[in-house]
Amino acid sequence: MKEITNCSLLRYNTFGFDVKARCMMEYDSEEDLQRVLERVRTAYAGCPVLHIGGGSNLLFRTDFDGVVLHSAIRGITCDSLTSDTVRLRVGAGVVWDELVAYCVEHHYCGLENLSLIPGEVGASAVQNIGAYGAEAKDFISGVEAVELATGEKRFFSTADCRYAYRQSVFKQELRGRYAVTYVWFDLSTAFVPNLDYGGIRRELEAEGIATEHLRPADVRRVVMNIRRSKLPDPAQTGNAGSFFMNPVVEKSVYEEWIRRYPDMPHYEVDTEHVKVPAGWMIDRCGWKGRSLGRAAVHDKQALVLVNRGGASGAEVLALSDAIRASVREKFGIDIRPEVNIIG
Repeated sequence: MKEITNCSLLRYNTFGFDVKARCMMEYDSEEDLQRVLERVRTAYAGCPVLHIGGGSNLLFRTDFDGVVLHSAIRGITCDSLTSDTVRLRVGAGVVWDELVAYCVEHHYCGLENLSLIPGEVGASAVQNIGAYGAEAKDFISGVEAVELATGEKRFFSTADCRYAYRQSVFKQELRGRYAVTYVWFDLSTAFVPNLDYGGIRRELEAEGIATEHLRPADVRRVVMNIRRSKLPDPAQTGNAGSFFMNPVVEKSVYEEWIRRYPDMPHYEVDTEHVKVPAGWMIDRCGWKGRSLGRAAVHDKQALVLVNRGGASGAEVLALSDAIRASVREKFGIDIRPEVNIIG
């Protein structure tokens, strides 16, 4: 157990806000977490408790007057392997992209479209991260967690997690009540490429790679190249990746929009609903590349808000509010933040 009082959270949030927490505690096993929780109950009774991962989906308004918990549970274990499938048990503190790289190296297929997403494995199960036509829920078979109030362990099946687009039970009814310790993934040893999103197929064709010769490593490389061309590196420019969720609307709403904006992109969700890129809407409202104080909209991807240097959480939120107002006025819909706003 590691305990630091008056701890700077600068390295624990990718926006680069130099906010502080009353206390930061890190643990490296379930038993260590239970000791941490006992320490919180005795030494910090009544303080708010916040469990974080890599901080890639957080926006702190101000200092956090409470206890921040962070998992250092590592390890990737192969629980079962057949001729067609593999089941992995992965520590919540494993860096997400390190897991993807491990799977690609071992030809465990499915996660390659989720390459280079920042954050840690535990957060992937909470957020249901997704990109390029894939979501974490497509591969998660179970989640191990510890209840913060009692220290009791619990296993959540995929059904228990109640996954939806960027949602889970951990963001809804059980928000703030559990710490994820391990995530189970069911992957395939047979490669079925997912190429129909975000220009992946086009990039592969430009490289002259035929589909029949495609490997998971090829898809991973292309996805990483696309992400790097569009998204700022948090180590250079503070950001939390996609700031807003893409709205899912009824087809009747989309059909009204498409008559006014024939170039509007969309993705079929089901027979009655369509997903529309929020970044496209923000761009059409004229926000791409614009600044409000020290916060700005990224000039290559309007879905990303950035800290130009020295911005506060309040400044980023002011920019977010202004963008949402513009989108409401133009399209009649409220786009909602994907990031978790603290404080």
